[in-house]
Amino acid sequence: MPGPPGSPDPAVAAVRTAVRRAVAAHLAAGEPITVACSGGADSIALATAVAFEAARWPVRPAAVVVDHGLQPDSAEAAAAVADTLRQLRLEPVTVVRVDVPAAGGGGPEARARTARYAALQASSGGGWVALGHTLDDQAETVLLGLGRGSGPRSIAGMSEADRPWLRPLLGVRRSTTRAACAAEGMPVWDDPHNADPSYTRVRLRQEVLPLLEDVLQGGVAAALARTADLLREDCAELDAQAAVLAVSRLTEPAPSVSVFTDQPPALRGRLLRLWLAPVGALTAAHLAAVEALVTEWRGQGAVALPGGAEVRRASGRLHLRVRR
Repeated sequence: MPGPPGSPDPAVAAVRTAVRRAVAAHLAAGEPITVACSGGADSIALATAVAFEAARWPVRPAAVVVDHGLQPDSAEAAAAVADTLRQLRLEPVTVVRVDVPAAGGGGPEARARTARYAALQASSGGGWVALGHTLDDQAETVLLGLGRGSGPRSIAGMSEADRPWLRPLLGVRRSTTRAACAAEGMPVWDDPHNADPSYTRVRLRQEVLPLLEDVLQGGVAAALARTADLLREDCAELDAQAAVLAVSRLTEPAPSVSVFTDQPPALRGRLLRLWLAPVGALTAAHLAAVEALVTEWRGQGAVALPGGAEVRRASGRLHLRVRR
C-alpha cells in the first residue's frame, strides 16, 4: 500500500530505516564509515540509503569498490559502479584491484572473500565498513554451517556489528533491496558469478532454499536468520563466562587438567581455546585432540599444533610449547 504523498517507497523506507537504526546503535557521532559496494542490488541499496542518511551526519561516508579481476570486463564494471557512487556524493570513492589466488586454502569463493575483506579493511582507515549482507545471505550462511557440521559459531551466522564490519541489512530481504533500487532508478550490476551453479552458495540460493520454502510452506529464510540470532546470543554468553573463568583458573603456565574437567563441555572447549590463543588459528580437529588429553587420557603422546607448537600432558597438567 502506498504511503502518504511525498513518503518514500516502502522498500526504500525499509532500507533507510535499517541503516539509520544500525548506525545509531553502533557508531559514535562522527565516526567514519566506508560502504563496500559491488554494484549488486544489495550494496547499491545500502550505498543509496547511507548517502541519504549521511545528510544528517558530521562526516561524509566513503566507498570502496573491489575489482577481483575474475572477468575480462571487471575493470569497466568497477569503474561504472564507482561513477554511480560518486553521483550519490559518497567521497572518496576508491576502486581497489585484488589478485585472487588460483589455488590455496578453501575454494574460489573463500579465496575471493579473503582477498576482498583484506582490501576493504586496508582501505577503511580504521573506520567501520558497511556491507550489504541481507537476511537471505544470513539464511544461506546458516545452511552452509549446518551442512558442514561447523558447530554453533557457524550456525550463529554473521553479526550486525563486528568491528570493522557493519551489516545494517541483515533483517532486510534481498527482494526488498532490489525493489528499493528499482524505486529509486538506481543501476544494478549483477555479477555473473552470483548465478554460477559451480559455487556452493549459488546452488543453495537457487535450489535448496526455494525447495525448503516450498516444502515447509514459506518462512524458512526468516526462521534460519532467527535461529542465528538466538545462537549468537548463547555463544556470546558462553564466551563471556569462559573469559571470566580464564582470569580465575588459567593462572599457571601449565594448568592442572582439573581446570578443564571441572567445566561442562561448552565451557571447556572455550577455555581450551583461550589457553591455546598463543598458537593462533586452530581447527576443530586440533581442539578435539587437545581436549582428548583431558577427557580421554590413555597415555597418548603430544598433540601437534600449527606453527610447530605442541601440547602434552604430564603429571596431571597440560604443557604448551610454542616455537619462538
